[in-house]
Amino acid sequence: MSEPIIRMDSISKRFGALTVLDGLSLQVRPGEKLALIGPSGSGKTTILRILMTLESISGGHVEVDGEQLFHMPGQGGLVPANEAHLHHMRTRIGMVFQHFNLFPHKSVLDNITLAPILTKGVSRRDAEVKARELLEMVGLADKASSMPSQLSGGQKQRVAIARALALSPKIMLFDEVTSALDPELVEEVLNVMRRLAAETDMTMLLVTHEMGFAHDFADRVLFFDRGRIVEEGAPDEIFRHPKQERTQTFLRKIIAAGHRV
Repeated sequence: MSEPIIRMDSISKRFGALTVLDGLSLQVRPGEKLALIGPSGSGKTTILRILMTLESISGGHVEVDGEQLFHMPGQGGLVPANEAHLHHMRTRIGMVFQHFNLFPHKSVLDNITLAPILTKGVSRRDAEVKARELLEMVGLADKASSMPSQLSGGQKQRVAIARALALSPKIMLFDEVTSALDPELVEEVLNVMRRLAAETDMTMLLVTHEMGFAHDFADRVLFFDRGRIVEEGAPDEIFRHPKQERTQTFLRKIIAAGHRV
C-alpha cells in the first residue's frame, strides 16, 4: 500500500463558538476518487478550503504529498508555515468552486494561462499551448478568445476546470461545481469530470449533492454530519445499504426530493 497523499489528523476548525470540524481524521490514497456527502453545514466544504489553505485549522495536523501543510521544519521541531511554504504546497492542489470565480475582464485563454505564467514561470507560449489542449479536452476549443460574460454557466464551469488543471495538480478539489447551474447544463460539466476520473490518475475530492454522480464517480463515499464522519464505505455500501440511522435519514430525504442515488 502506498503512503496516503492526504492525511488529516485530529483536525478541528472553529469559527468563534461554532465548531465546524471536530477531531476529524482522514486519509486519502494517491489516485483515489472520494465523494463527500451530507447536509449543508456539516463541514464538507471546510475540508476542501483547508486543503487549499483558504482556511486555517484550529488544531491537529494536515499532511499533503508527504509534507506538512500548515507547519514546516524549524529549530526544535515543527513551526507554523510561512507564506512561501504555503505557496509551494498550493501548487500541488487545484480547486474548482461553486461559482466559477473567473476573471470577468480577461479572456478564456488569459484566465487559464495566468496562474502558470505567474506562479510557475511558464512561458506565455507554452502556457497557451497547454491551455488550448485543456480547452479541447473540456469541449471549448472555439472559446479561447471569448469573455466569461459570453459563456453559459456550464461553459464557465468547464473553463474553471481547465484553469485548475493548467497547473498540473496532483490533487483536484470540486466544491458543489454543478449546484449553481441550470439543470440542463449540469450533465456537460459532469461529463468532463467523468472523463477526468477515467483518464487521469489524479486524486480527486468531490463535495456534491448529485448523489447519482457520486455513486458512479467515487471509489469511496464519506457521509458527514456536524463536523464528523458518520459513515464511510464503497458507493454501493453507502447508497444501497447504509448502516447508520443518520445516513439512512439523509438519503431518504434526498430520494424524496427526487434525486437519483
